[in-house]
Amino acid sequence: MTTEAQQFADRYTALWNERDPAARRAEIAALWLPDGNHFVRTLSAQGYDALFTRVTGSHEKNVRDGGYIFKAAPNAQQLQDTVTFNWHMVRPESGDVVATGLEFVKVNSQWRIVTDYQFIIS
Repeated sequence: MTTEAQQFADRYTALWNERDPAARRAEIAALWLPDGNHFVRTLSAQGYDALFTRVTGSHEKNVRDGGYIFKAAPNAQQLQDTVTFNWHMVRPESGDVVATGLEFVKVNSQWRIVTDYQFIIS
């Protein structure tokens, strides 16, 4: 694990918990390149507006309505322009993990996302 990679993973995961839409939009712009991509299952999003829609949909379903929070696992790794890490969706009151995912993220030299592949493991 590298410190920079873990800081990136923590910041990325915190985005999905962000309650303020303006702050969420600003963090998307800070994390992704303007034409950055995100892929999960059959969904894809490219560009800030589509990314905002994707993140907001997940936030509303899982955080706002479901009462869960997302946390990065302490296993982030970087190899050249690729960062991988796991995340967990947890019940805040108990810490029980209800879902786990894997991120495979291509970044540029400024740690901005070029392409983000999200795998839902459980």
